[in-house]
Amino acid sequence: MYAECLIEYPTKKIDKYFTYKIPLELQGILKKGMKVYIPFGNKQIQGFVMNIKNENDNKYELKEIIDIVDKELILNDELMDLGNYVKDITLCPLITAYQTMLPSSLKISDKKTNYNFYKTFLILNKSEEEIKDYLEKYQKENDQSRLLKDLLNEKKVLKSNYKTYSINTLKNKCLIKEVKEQEYRINKENNPHLVKNILNDEQIKAFEEIKKTNKHEVFLLEGITGSGKTEVYLNVINEVIKKGKKAIMLVPEITLTMQIVNRFYEWFGDDVAIFHSALSNGEKYDEYLKILRGKAKVVVGTRSAIFAPISDIGAIIIDEEHSDTYKQENTPRYNAKDIAIKRGIYHNCPVILGSATPTLETKARAIKGVYQHLKLTKRIGASTLPNVLIVDMMQEVKNKNYIFSDLLIQKIQENLIKKHQTIILLNRRGYSTTINCSACGYTYKCPNCDITLTFHKSSNNLKCHYCGYTLKKDDHCPNCGEDALNYLGLGTEKVEMELQKIFPNAKILRMDQDTTMKKGSHEEIITKFKNQEADILIGTQMISKGLDFPLVTLVGIINADTSLNIPDFRSNEKTFALLYQASGRAGRSNYKGDVIIQTFNPDNYVLNCVKENDFEKFYQFEMNNRRMLKYPPYYYLIGIKIVANDYNLALENANKVANYLKNNILKEDIILGPTTANMFKFNNTYRFQIVIKYRFDDNLKKVLKEIDDIYLNDNKVNLEIDINPEHI
Repeated sequence: MYAECLIEYPTKKIDKYFTYKIPLELQGILKKGMKVYIPFGNKQIQGFVMNIKNENDNKYELKEIIDIVDKELILNDELMDLGNYVKDITLCPLITAYQTMLPSSLKISDKKTNYNFYKTFLILNKSEEEIKDYLEKYQKENDQSRLLKDLLNEKKVLKSNYKTYSINTLKNKCLIKEVKEQEYRINKENNPHLVKNILNDEQIKAFEEIKKTNKHEVFLLEGITGSGKTEVYLNVINEVIKKGKKAIMLVPEITLTMQIVNRFYEWFGDDVAIFHSALSNGEKYDEYLKILRGKAKVVVGTRSAIFAPISDIGAIIIDEEHSDTYKQENTPRYNAKDIAIKRGIYHNCPVILGSATPTLETKARAIKGVYQHLKLTKRIGASTLPNVLIVDMMQEVKNKNYIFSDLLIQKIQENLIKKHQTIILLNRRGYSTTINCSACGYTYKCPNCDITLTFHKSSNNLKCHYCGYTLKKDDHCPNCGEDALNYLGLGTEKVEMELQKIFPNAKILRMDQDTTMKKGSHEEIITKFKNQEADILIGTQMISKGLDFPLVTLVGIINADTSLNIPDFRSNEKTFALLYQASGRAGRSNYKGDVIIQTFNPDNYVLNCVKENDFEKFYQFEMNNRRMLKYPPYYYLIGIKIVANDYNLALENANKVANYLKNNILKEDIILGPTTANMFKFNNTYRFQIVIKYRFDDNLKKVLKEIDDIYLNDNKVNLEIDINPEHI
């Protein structure tokens, strides 16, 4: 018998199957989808078994499969088909698609690490009567007798709870023995105890609409912030489990995972498995096996959780569906929403997309009837939408208020007196975004990316947030030696320090990428703030959505218009979503909430739509722009980046690609570029960009594949094709 294997090397040059003999001892045991050790050249590597056949058409002498890596890990038919789907929609190597589906501890590689975690227990090695007879004769009250009595009562005890000498003595007498059992690192008692909230009329209507479907449908659950979308999700999943099926719930951020996971544990106990990047390799391994063994009924996690090997799916839910974190920015450039819909079709189950600010594409499909449109227009309980105020910082600067307006300071002071909490949002981490010298004009820049370095005062380092380059800051200008450095721009670190000066007695927490690098730090910060151990939480966009703190009655947004200036067709949409979601953190209980938006552009249409809490008005405004400029949802997009270490080589090949496209795609398709990419120089490479706008072109995928094949063996120029890019 023979097996066709896909090997571990993620390169398009060898993106094909290799045939191996199946040794006699593995015949009947080896299955399609298993991970195996195979010889390749003079190395032993790993691969996946893609097919098993009785005959071999290959004329060459074949090598044998060495062994099975893990008999338990098998990619089922659905996941194998899903790999081909990911390859097709992203033009990546097939092995890259499969590797993406697995946690790092289970990816195929030449590293051999055992992630199994065992606990050692003690059990009786004789009958209970024999043990009781022994104790009667022994008649001593010590560690040995206590251990035996515990075993008579409990049948099994943890070895680490007893003294080694006593254990060895009883083992030598053959009275007890050790057994090892595989343990999960994450365990919750399976005794849900939460009193489930009563749904309001709108929630009941949404729940009933989803509940009654018995086929694959996509629902948009559009609900204002605080309208109780999570309660609808929980009730839907509860119904799914009652029918003997399972569910996947995706959230965009690790910060959201923590709060939502706790809600899910309260409802479903240890039937929940979690997946996100903050877990250790061992924890991911455990959770994956828990799902594979059918011990999890609900999977909650970030983007990659969509590939969980869960069977009998009854519902897939994507919360905050507008978030760009659902799109992977490196190969394979898939969108979790596309994978969710593909799996929904396979399992004939509903897919629910939830958001207060759905993407324009999703909303347009709902309005057209492609998706079912469900709406929640009221906040649950007695809470109401916050009062939003816009502050013109041009006027504040005249009064020398460069960071905080008088109104924001006044409102924070009032909140501190009332023992209420405040959230301050600034979507920039660090202390200063630019340092330059007023004597000679020198500016600190990344030598690899040619962008300004961000200063982090706590570590006295200048960092590039793109390639990771780090430089220790001097007190004097490295170019002219003068003590004339200016600290320009603003980050969360500086906001924290300035706020602490104004309110020295206030307890302040900061939540950004710098303060959440340590394992468990997200949960620690959220728990402290939830337990009212801090008065003010400062953070980047990671605190803007999904978090629910009853005592937060004030949200301050610093430099609200910064993201409007990003040269991207989605900048208005992203800004509205960020500000609207951040505003929604205020006034989520019985207390009225206030939101203060500080801006240098107070008349901006987007900001005023946020002020009016009017997503419909913004939607109509932005859709009109998209229609005129031929952007999604009216046109599809493809982004192509041409990357090389040499500027002229990158430019020359960018022109070649553009000419090839012009000669081979439909005349109605629009080709923009080549132009320099937004991030032109990155990690010592030069990047040019071509954007294709199209409506219907069945031939386009074929043309892209042809271009991709042309650069397959080019070691100097790299081609990156992004279908339906999130940013251009």
